[in-house]
Amino acid sequence: MEQREIYRTAQEYLTQEGIPGWLVYDYRHANPVFWLVISASGHVTRPCYFYLPARGEPSLLVHHVDAGKFAESGVAVTVYSSRTSMLTALRELLSGLDRVAMEYSPENTLPRVSRVDVDTVELVRGMGPEVVSSADLMQYATHQWTPEQLADHKTTADKLGRIVNEAFAHAGEHLSENITEFQVAEFIRNRFREEGIESPDGPIVAVNANASDPHYEPAADNTSVIKPGDWLLIDLWAKGIAPGSVYADITWVAYVGDSIPERQQEIFDIVIGARNAALQYLEDAHKQGTSMLGWQADQIAREYITNRGYREYFTHRLGHSIGFEVHSEAVNLDGFETHDTRNIIPGVCFSIEPGIYLPEFGVRSEIDVFMSEDGPYASSPVQHEVVLIKGG
Repeated sequence: MEQREIYRTAQEYLTQEGIPGWLVYDYRHANPVFWLVISASGHVTRPCYFYLPARGEPSLLVHHVDAGKFAESGVAVTVYSSRTSMLTALRELLSGLDRVAMEYSPENTLPRVSRVDVDTVELVRGMGPEVVSSADLMQYATHQWTPEQLADHKTTADKLGRIVNEAFAHAGEHLSENITEFQVAEFIRNRFREEGIESPDGPIVAVNANASDPHYEPAADNTSVIKPGDWLLIDLWAKGIAPGSVYADITWVAYVGDSIPERQQEIFDIVIGARNAALQYLEDAHKQGTSMLGWQADQIAREYITNRGYREYFTHRLGHSIGFEVHSEAVNLDGFETHDTRNIIPGVCFSIEPGIYLPEFGVRSEIDVFMSEDGPYASSPVQHEVVLIKGG
């Protein structure tokens, strides 16, 4: 979104919720939301405050040494130098407000929202207004994708779908050469370069018990050979190289052999069932016009797995926000690690990725879902059956 569109959307939300204003505070890039709502021309070193009233024009409160960095921001700037002058200006900014939204989450319920230190929250409270969480406001204003971002995401997701299947085939072709997890990961990274997509880390390529570690990543000196009879999980994520690109993120699984063992098939079917149940819940809720909260989708998938006897083996949230970062700032599908009460709103993207992690092998199926005005849909390739890898 362009900054003026962010301000317009934020003011719509503030007016709707009866919140007088949004105060976005940052010190040394601790709050990424600040840099989504305002831009600077260089390195900023002192505390900064961006204020957007429900009605009216936004303003900035910045230190004298940083003021020049915001000269082209298009926002009115108030400059302070001493702490005394900062407090005076901040008190004037907040004068008459009974409430103000900040990147604050009571009891740190949502760590991705909790960006402002407790001392600054106490400072603002001491000036009069009640501090309320910007959890929903922030995603409304800064994380609804444009049509261009959605198209970019889909293009990358399609590339990931091709690459993961190429990686399984590559493993099969080189079984006789004792190909390793790390070598398959290198193959994937090379394909990323060829396809013009990038990621600062990953992918996860994990056989058997290694797949029971949700964030296992092979290294050149710590990797397993892929052999007949192995279970193989690949989790890969990337974004385009153009500025403003957004991520896609998928996980697929395979078995090296002619037929899938009954145990692996059983667990795969449960994981797929949980994934599909969560997406179906979102589709049904949208059709019924009922609100959807992040924790509720998690609960649907978790109950599905629990009812089949594997509750203790599903050890993470159901899904995460996807955006400029692979784990982004909008709503997560989480009622387990946190309790995400944010609304699942049109324009946001997130993963659905239930997993069951047994001592001998792990299964995860990850799809990306975009919440459109017409309802949610899978915006990435979807795995329906275990891939069979046969030696070449």
